[in-house]
Parts: sequence; structure tokens; C-alpha cells
Amino acid sequence: MDLYTRSIEVVLANQTSHGAYLASPTFSTYRYSWFRDGSFTAYAMDLVGEHDSAERFHEWVAATVNAREETIRRAARAATAGDPLTPTDVLHTRYTVEGAAVVEDWPNFQLDGFGTWLWALAEHTVRSGRTQSEPVRTAAGLVAEYLTALWARPCYDCWEEFPDNVHPHTLAAIYGGLAAHQSTSDTDHHGTLHEITALIESEVGEDGHFVKFHGADTVDASLLGLAVPYRVVLPDHPTMVATVAKIEESLRSGGGVHRYCADTFYGGGEWVLLTCWLAWYYLERHEPDRARDLLSWVESQATHEGYLPEQVPVNLNDPSCYRPWRERWGDIASPLVWSHAMYLVCESSRRRTRDIVGT
Repeated sequence: MDLYTRSIEVVLANQTSHGAYLASPTFSTYRYSWFRDGSFTAYAMDLVGEHDSAERFHEWVAATVNAREETIRRAARAATAGDPLTPTDVLHTRYTVEGAAVVEDWPNFQLDGFGTWLWALAEHTVRSGRTQSEPVRTAAGLVAEYLTALWARPCYDCWEEFPDNVHPHTLAAIYGGLAAHQSTSDTDHHGTLHEITALIESEVGEDGHFVKFHGADTVDASLLGLAVPYRVVLPDHPTMVATVAKIEESLRSGGGVHRYCADTFYGGGEWVLLTCWLAWYYLERHEPDRARDLLSWVESQATHEGYLPEQVPVNLNDPSCYRPWRERWGDIASPLVWSHAMYLVCESSRRRTRDIVGT
């Protein structure tokens, strides 16, 4: 089975008529659309030439955002005044495919997905050669306003945990998004970008690597985003190289990559999308052999249907937590559309490099 072709099929099959990408069609908690997952998926679609698919997602995001203009304005006013935010003052992190907020209790105050959307939108604009529609430009401006006002606030991280911290990965996603918005609009974000960079650069542990959040001395695999794709630092920056070395040392006990050392979600297994993310980093470092080894592991995790799961329950951080999660939510999500998207990001890059060098 050609997992590259199959991954495109899986992504397109899970894009609804509204333009939203389902996170996972078989996992009840994930039958919604996240801006974070969807933005990476739209980027993957642009890389493989499916620009119409990416554009439909961006138009769906724009409609979803524009319908909440008053929420965004209210949040910005509260943040500017230094007032606390209530649950009604923030955008949700996941929506129904029709663009409605999900009413179930959920860790909604997450900022990284909105930054990722601005980044992916700019990539789409460049790669597709298409002009942004007026609703999309309006939504991008609203999201940029929202992030500019709220970026320094503690919020849930990309794993929807630790809400009392400011997370370097979240800051990096906001940085990448605002930098991208600046490049495609007439808005100047230099002041905010400088402040974000300074704060991220201060989050370095004693061993010379970026840390999961302030006060910690551990890494999180999502720190890969600081270099790829958000470019707060370059992939070969000494602190980034030290961070990746720490990820290799502490988060790879087998072929795949764990989220972080204390992760107990489904026991804390090896994540397919993070293994792809590490491969993406090595491709950016021009180390194709290391990337190929990681992608070979990813390909070996595909089911006979060609589905990639969220994680694989091997080398668990805490095996005692696997069964309780399975009893609560069922089997691990498979397919996870984000996993397929990250594989496409890596494999499309690897194939382009191979074609250029002729090997």
C-alpha cells in the first residue's frame, strides 16, 4: 500500500461539505474540527497540490471566526484593561462541522491553534497563488487582534493540559502566526513579535535546552515547533539542537516519540504525528537518513486499511493508565487525520528532495 496516496484519500474523505476536517471519524470525542489539526492538514493539502481542499478549510475557519467578532472584541478589551477572562470571553478550540461551538465542557482557552491557522493561511496564499477573499482577510485580522491582546495569558497547551502556564510552543505558534499575518497584510506586529521572542528565549533550562514551561526542566515534543514550522529559532540554533537531543534522549524509548515524560494519556505511548514532526525537523536539517528511519516506523504503524492512529501503546510511560483510558473513551483514535497530514508533510518534502538530487 502506498501510504502517501492513502493519506491523501483519508484526509479528503474526512473533509465535510462545510470545509472542516474531522479530527477523527471513529472516535466520538474527536468528531469535531480543531483549528490546530485542521491548519496542519490544510498545509499538507497545499503541499500535495490539493489547493481547493485547503481553501475550503480556510473559508470555513473564516466564517466560524467572523461569526464571533463580538467575542473577540470583548476579549481584547478585557485583556487590554487587565481584566480576567470568563469562559464567554474566549474562542473555543473545537467546533462542529457547521461552525457551532461545542457545548460540552472542554479546555477551550487555547491559543496555539489560532496562530497555526494564520501561519497555514499565509502558506496557502503563497503556495496556491490565490488571493484571499474578503471574509478570510477579515477573519485573519480578527485573529491577529485576538492573539496580540491575549498572547501573554496562561492557557491550555496544545495537549489541552496545564492551563496555569505560558507554554513556549503556544508562544511559538502565535509568533509564527503573527509573522505570517504581517507578511500578507499591512499590519505591523514587530513589537509583539519581539516581546514573544524575548520570553521564549528566556525559557531555557540548566542543560541549555528549551523547557516545557517556566519552572520545568523537562522537554515536550511540541517544542519542535519553535523551529519547524514557526521559525522562532532556526533548526540549527544551538539551543534548538540541544532541545532535540534532549527529546531524543528522554522521549524516544523505541521507534516513536512520546509527548512528554509524565504523559499518562492511554498510558503515554508513542505518537505518530510527533514522530513525523521529528522527521520534519531532520528534513529541515538536511539529514534525510534520520528522517527516513522515523518515517519507516510511522509506515509500519498503518493498519491494513491504511489508517494511522494517534498513538501506539508501546513503551508506555505508565502502563497502569492504559486500561482506564480505554474503558473511558474506547480504542485509541484511528485514523487520526492530523497523523496522516504530518506524514504527508514529511513524505512530500522527502520526495521533492529525492527528485531534485536524483536519488
